[in-house]
Amino acid sequence: MITSRAFAGRRYAVLGLARSGLATVEALVASGAGVTAWDNREEARDEAMILNADIGDPTGIDLIGFAGVVVSPGVPLNRHPIAGHAREAHVPIIGDVELFAEARDALPSHKVVGITGTNGKSTVTALVTHMLESAGIPALMGGNIGLPILSRDPLPEGGVYVLELSSYQIDLSHSLACDVAVLTNLSPDHLDRYDGFAGYAASKARLFSLQHRDQVAIVATDDDPSKMIAGRINHRLHRVSAKDIDPADQARWPALQGPHNAQNAVCAIAVCRVLGLNDEQIERGLATYKSLPHRMELVGEVGGVRWYNDSKATNAASAAPALAAFPPAPNQRLHWIAGGQAKGDGLSACRPWFPNVRRAYLIGEAMEPFAAEIGDAIPVERSGDMATAVRQAAAAAAPGDVVLLSPACASFDQFKDYEQRGDVFRGLVRALGHG
Repeated sequence: MITSRAFAGRRYAVLGLARSGLATVEALVASGAGVTAWDNREEARDEAMILNADIGDPTGIDLIGFAGVVVSPGVPLNRHPIAGHAREAHVPIIGDVELFAEARDALPSHKVVGITGTNGKSTVTALVTHMLESAGIPALMGGNIGLPILSRDPLPEGGVYVLELSSYQIDLSHSLACDVAVLTNLSPDHLDRYDGFAGYAASKARLFSLQHRDQVAIVATDDDPSKMIAGRINHRLHRVSAKDIDPADQARWPALQGPHNAQNAVCAIAVCRVLGLNDEQIERGLATYKSLPHRMELVGEVGGVRWYNDSKATNAASAAPALAAFPPAPNQRLHWIAGGQAKGDGLSACRPWFPNVRRAYLIGEAMEPFAAEIGDAIPVERSGDMATAVRQAAAAAAPGDVVLLSPACASFDQFKDYEQRGDVFRGLVRALGHG
């Protein structure tokens, strides 16, 4: 794990004991800090006690003298009582990423890449990590993806920590000066936690204000809010755009299809160039990258038909780029499995890409509403459930076609979550290959 003598002799409160919270408790205790931990779940409190933490609710104890209150990014600071209680005691509220930043001086010489944005940040994080590793550079990803950063062993000298950073994690950081900071894009999200879109955008922009003048900012300027943030950055800045990617180049990267992945790729390329990779290393990383699960994940090819799992597309805005990734060549080749628990935004964001779709296979609660909205624009099968949709698509698809699960819906009508939905789809596709 990552520890630091800087924490020794200090006392911290830790609120929220899921994976990152327990990793924080363990790292602080191992560093010689005193820890008071709390979670509403008794079993989580028991685990913290095993790690030698005291148990107490930070909202109900005297915090004067504490070095910080470490909260989970899921704690809504705009309405949780810990915010006011800590403020009265003049104790900062921080996250585990801030503790990592404070521990950096004790680590072997390294770089930190911080990646934020409304969409694409997980893919860019995973892609940069893969490109570095394929070039022989020690790297690990953390933050909002993978294992808690404090639970990881430090990288050797010359390593790169690649952090996916949500706006909440940026809010909880005060000394995280990223050697390279990236903004993928910006659109309204998480507005229940902010004072409108301007507050959310300011949270993202703060990642750049934490940098030093000799550090590098990379901003994809394909949307106006990101352009505005780029215009306010007065240190080293690289503006990039999805339009910078040659479609002939992108065609060589199987897991990076579609306009959204062009933007993801251009961000990752810029990061890796700053970190010193050459064109050959960059191309090799792009060509060998495997998608994250449930994000345009190529799960198999059966009889010349490619099957993609994009189960994380839980609304139409997320599904639209996936539909855009497979234009007719020259005929329509896309079989689209969609539906589930609709979020109320319909399919309007997908409509421009209906001409790409040969046939739609609709499932779940949204089956009839989506069929009515699609009308005569696309031939529709009312499949009802995933197994039927996969069977029907397999029967209809021809070699060279693509079957895409990109539901434009939440999963909770038929599945526990989008991961289970994608796992079921993957299993059905693999069964086709063994049939």
